[in-house]
Amino acid sequence: MKVGIPKEIKTNEYRVALVPSGAGTLVAAGHVVLIETGAGLGSGFTDAQYEAMGAYIVPSAEEVWNLADLIVKVKEPVKSEWPLIRPGQVVFTYFHFASNVALTRAHISSGAVCIAYETVSLPNHELPLLTPMSEVAGRIAVQEGAKYLGKLYGGRGVLLGGVPGVPPGKVVVLGGGTVGVHAAKMAAGLGAQVIILDISLERLRYLSDVMPANVQMVFSNRHNILEQIATADLIVGAVLIPGALAPKLVNKEDLKVMRTGTVLVDVAIDQGGCFATSHATTHEQPTYIVDGVVHYAVANMPGGLPMTSTLALTNATLPYVLQLANLGYQKALKSSPALMQGLNIIHGIVTHQKVAEAFGFAYHPAEACLD
Repeated sequence: MKVGIPKEIKTNEYRVALVPSGAGTLVAAGHVVLIETGAGLGSGFTDAQYEAMGAYIVPSAEEVWNLADLIVKVKEPVKSEWPLIRPGQVVFTYFHFASNVALTRAHISSGAVCIAYETVSLPNHELPLLTPMSEVAGRIAVQEGAKYLGKLYGGRGVLLGGVPGVPPGKVVVLGGGTVGVHAAKMAAGLGAQVIILDISLERLRYLSDVMPANVQMVFSNRHNILEQIATADLIVGAVLIPGALAPKLVNKEDLKVMRTGTVLVDVAIDQGGCFATSHATTHEQPTYIVDGVVHYAVANMPGGLPMTSTLALTNATLPYVLQLANLGYQKALKSSPALMQGLNIIHGIVTHQKVAEAFGFAYHPAEACLD
């Protein structure tokens, strides 16, 4: 099979979907690997490193898309890439369809086979291709939140760890999943007072056992959210419903209960955001202020730390890329329940229920759409 790796062109996206060693693995399995010129440079990998592993360097994105049977990316194709997608071509990447109707319509129209990293799901409901980037994003959320608490950026001027004689800052984490856990660990390591809110008592009990003493668990409901955000310095939005829009946990009027200079970091922005006042930002212009509250909502947070992020992501994705390349998408999907969960759109048919519900499209079970 011909596997194509185009260069990522979303604003400030420096990751790449395949590292040179991964290209070598695919070549050793008998596949042709096509790498767009310079695709790996943002993550520190040169064309020569890919060539040394047997990959072919292709001069343009158009040629990669035209030749490849399987396109592997990091982020969803942007508008300029939509005309390059061919009917029957397999595209394997983060899509987050439920937050973008235009993207969804374009891929329905393309006739492509769209398999989304973020909905590949194991029997225990683990999301193996979302987890590594959630780990990175959770940690980044606190790094960036600590930075934008600086008065220079409109923040409260609070040092999260405090100093002797001065209490630490307070970090509120909405959601106790992978993002929330890593955000809490990072904040706790800095010495902050940390509150995790989650709707699962079982999850809260588990986290209570494993988290440091400066991390406390609170059941998530409307009253408790309002109570905690009123005294927070940094609030991390870390909620996820796989494949669906994130729930809005903080409304616009709730900003009035916060203190001026509070920082919101919306890690759920890829799925529409969990703060009503969130809209996607970029690494170039990462923040904006509403009612005195600083909002950070970069839609590709791990893309700003591409060396770590690329290695973490490709460690997880390569086994699935190999399955698709070795078996072809139909056999791979039929033989892997996890991959089947990742199928969102095929030949113009929506096969993920949450995506269909988001926009009122007809839903068809994935299994019924394979020959």
